[in-house]
Amino acid sequence: MTRTTMLTPAERITGGEARDLAGVLPAEIAPPLMPPEDVAQKIGVDEFVRRVSERAGVDETVARRSVAAVFMTLGEAVPGKEFQDVMSQLPSAFQNI
Repeated sequence: MTRTTMLTPAERITGGEARDLAGVLPAEIAPPLMPPEDVAQKIGVDEFVRRVSERAGVDETVARRSVAAVFMTLGEAVPGKEFQDVMSQLPSAFQNI
């Protein structure tokens, strides 16, 4: 679930920010962050959760809980400024997921 959840933000944040975040994460998590293109997609929380659900093969309730857990862990593990930079590229609804 962590790898699937980490792949999805790579589609939503800019390539530069994804590379910055990947630089502060363990190697086993960072590779999915590298986006195939440098353009952020404008998706909301519900679409984000739907994509995680589909990729992981779980229902959306499980995906939403997993996304919340991964974001909470990132908030604790990633240096404050870097985490703030990532969150600033996401809609404010991601603050309450």
